Amino acid sequence: MDPYEQFNEYLKNAAEAFKKIDKKEVIRVISHLDADGISACAIMIKLLNNDNRKYSVSILQQLNRAVLSQLALEPYNCIIFTDIGSGFIDEIKELLKGRKVFVFDHHSISGDDFGDIVFVNPHTCGIDGGREISGAGVVFKFACAVDKSMEEFAHIAIVGAIGDLQEQNGFLRLNDEILKTAVEKNKVKVIKGLRIFGSQTKPLHKALEYCTDPYIPGVSGSESGAIQFLYQIGIEPKNKNGWKKIVHLDDEDMKRLVTGIIMKRLNESNPDDVLGNVYILPHEEEESPTRDAKEFATLLNACGRLGRASLGIGACLGDKKIRQQAIRSLTDYKKEIVNALNWYNENKFSDDVFWGNRFVIINAKTNVMSTMIGTLASILSKSNVMTNNNFILSMARALDGSTKISLRTTNNTHGNFDLRKVIEEAIEGIGNSESGGHQNAAGAVVPTDKEIDFIEAAKEVLGKYAVEEKIG
Repeated sequence: MDPYEQFNEYLKNAAEAFKKIDKKEVIRVISHLDADGISACAIMIKLLNNDNRKYSVSILQQLNRAVLSQLALEPYNCIIFTDIGSGFIDEIKELLKGRKVFVFDHHSISGDDFGDIVFVNPHTCGIDGGREISGAGVVFKFACAVDKSMEEFAHIAIVGAIGDLQEQNGFLRLNDEILKTAVEKNKVKVIKGLRIFGSQTKPLHKALEYCTDPYIPGVSGSESGAIQFLYQIGIEPKNKNGWKKIVHLDDEDMKRLVTGIIMKRLNESNPDDVLGNVYILPHEEEESPTRDAKEFATLLNACGRLGRASLGIGACLGDKKIRQQAIRSLTDYKKEIVNALNWYNENKFSDDVFWGNRFVIINAKTNVMSTMIGTLASILSKSNVMTNNNFILSMARALDGSTKISLRTTNNTHGNFDLRKVIEEAIEGIGNSESGGHQNAAGAVVPTDKEIDFIEAAKEVLGKYAVEEKIG
């Protein structure tokens, strides 16, 4: 059978199984805390609301045996996992035996015997879930199989996919199908524009200063350099209302800006890659963080990583009051990012940061929130200071005696290697450890008392991959 036909068959079967659940049942929903997990959860909640279902929701940073054991003690007969669960199939079968369990996910799978679990994951059909569809996308397609009116939420699945870095100036087949639905429903408008984060919300000079992907020589990282650049190309940074934003520029100024940036990047390998697809949500307010899908994803990440996932879910569901609370979380999120970057800059030559040959290992211990360590790695991976350090592995301690690990790379645009496999190899032999993630962003959790053992293993594995793959 064609892989896509098979995937649709799994969705249809899952929809039929869902419809058989007694309306009196309270459904337990478990999801991941990142932008994709929050998007997936929001779509599931909308479906449950439409179907007059009762439910209880939890958002997790990591699924593990302890969480599943606790879940087994709860009185729920029906449990739904979204954007999480594929790495714990055996544990779910063992600990939640006798319950009706649904798993809607796109991560790599730990086994191939799903027992009585209603399991929907594109990997089972030979489709690359890491690149072709997000967890939110899987839930969206399931929701539409149950209730066609759920197509109105296609834009939330797109936000989830962008949050999971699946947009590479366009989408692959399954995400592209969802995008077409979002466009048809007038929930997303795709325009060609500058690939600069913050066009809706940041002052123009600040958007340029903070722009690291693409990197603009003499402008990125420098407020004065950004302002001087604008004057040089004939753009006045201010208008009568204050600082201009990218959305305020007329056609002529936009042409000047694009040309100026490309000229600044002439020594780069792809100077014109500043232009690309921008995904606008036309029903959202102008100059709001929810109008640009990329900014919306950042807002959801902020909520999840600050322990305020419910605000992100509310924003996805269109609750205006909750959305304003979610937007206020961005300020706190930025503070945590600044704290993490400041710690790194002050300690990058200390014993807590190991510089290898084309890799760096950053152990922030308790100095950075464990939920923020992946954000730190992602920011550093896009900064010009890391050009010779292709692997960036960051670590921080959680309150439960575990250490959260994130792995990113500065140069994997063509998918030279799979970071999930790299991290799996690094934790091999480290007891009570778990890994997860995708080709371009992977992570793990190890016991804090095994940090030293892990770091030594990681040095060996990262050093090997840096040489073998000849990246950079």
